[in-house]
Amino acid sequence: MHRWWVVGCAFLLALWGWGLGFYGLSVYLVSLRAVRPWSTSQISTAFTAYYLGGAVLTIFAGDVFRRMGPRAAVTTGALAMSAAVAALPVITALWQLYVAMAALAVAWAGMSLAAVNILVAPWFPEQRDRGKALSLALTGASCGGVLVAPALLWLIHRRGFALAMWVGAAAMLATLLPAVGWILRRSPPVATGAPPAPMAAQRRRALGTVGYWTISASYALGLAAQVGVITHLVAFLVPKLGAGGAGLALSVTTLCAVLGRFYLAPAVDRLGPRPVSCANFLQEAVGLALLVTGESTLILYAGCVLVGFAVGNMITLPGLLVQDEFAPAEFAAVVSLIVGVNQFAYALAPAAVGVLRDRSGGYGSALGLCITLLVMAAAVILVGGGRRAASRASPA
Repeated sequence: MHRWWVVGCAFLLALWGWGLGFYGLSVYLVSLRAVRPWSTSQISTAFTAYYLGGAVLTIFAGDVFRRMGPRAAVTTGALAMSAAVAALPVITALWQLYVAMAALAVAWAGMSLAAVNILVAPWFPEQRDRGKALSLALTGASCGGVLVAPALLWLIHRRGFALAMWVGAAAMLATLLPAVGWILRRSPPVATGAPPAPMAAQRRRALGTVGYWTISASYALGLAAQVGVITHLVAFLVPKLGAGGAGLALSVTTLCAVLGRFYLAPAVDRLGPRPVSCANFLQEAVGLALLVTGESTLILYAGCVLVGFAVGNMITLPGLLVQDEFAPAEFAAVVSLIVGVNQFAYALAPAAVGVLRDRSGGYGSALGLCITLLVMAAAVILVGGGRRAASRASPA
């Protein structure tokens, strides 16, 4: 029973990690641009530095969790995120934004996709149960977009940027830290048999496989498109739908991300994770095409719906692919490697979209680039793969 409490704790971790550390960036972009004399590209470049710093730290998340223990690692991440978010309204110089983003990078390593996988996977050695557990835990990431980001927008509109950020940071600490302290005090059952290889050796072995590279490359392309879009989604929609309509569209997008997981597990069981990944990339590309070409409110919301159904599955599928194609003992190391290395690729997305927007005077060319990346990802994911984990022993 305790392992499902761990899933609940991971849900809260994902809720706040994505709510403040991913979807929240779209809110921070609009708010900082309104109160500071910084351009979209300047703010977006600071966000890119955050993603790059988080990528470096995430690669070694497995080592940090093993050394510090899950409770200390997650607590450190939560404290760093609260400090970064609370500092945003009071910074007055661009270099101070980079300092806040450095703290947010530390938080992301302890609260992002790799952290959720590392927390949950050891409690669920069974393949089917692990997939269900990870899907439930990562639903928290989508709820971060449904609940946290729109709540921040509402608070900013009613009470101002500063109070909204301080309330968000305090609410995270009040809800997450007690759960971490109580639930993560216990360790998962220790597996019997030979001890696992050092994580450095597991990472080197993964880098020598076609499966790793096709998973990593396809999701680097797909997530680059997705991160670029989500970061700028509110800024793109406000001129078309107004502040209230943009907030509702963000809620619709992330609500659909939650609903999209209901069809994910049956689709993966029937078709396999690679064909489902291909379809997911193409679905998001179609949604972006509607956003680019649509002028009516209905078409814009339809685009958000299609993007939303793909968004949640985009972060769940890599873990299922690793589970399908790598041995259980390799899971934490390979997931951390994929999440961290891919983040280097998509870290450039916020800045790239911001620069294209500033130079062209609109988001059309930037979203067109994102559509191209998604189509490329759909082609790459169909190369290689297979259900090999069950028949392959863990490396010595």
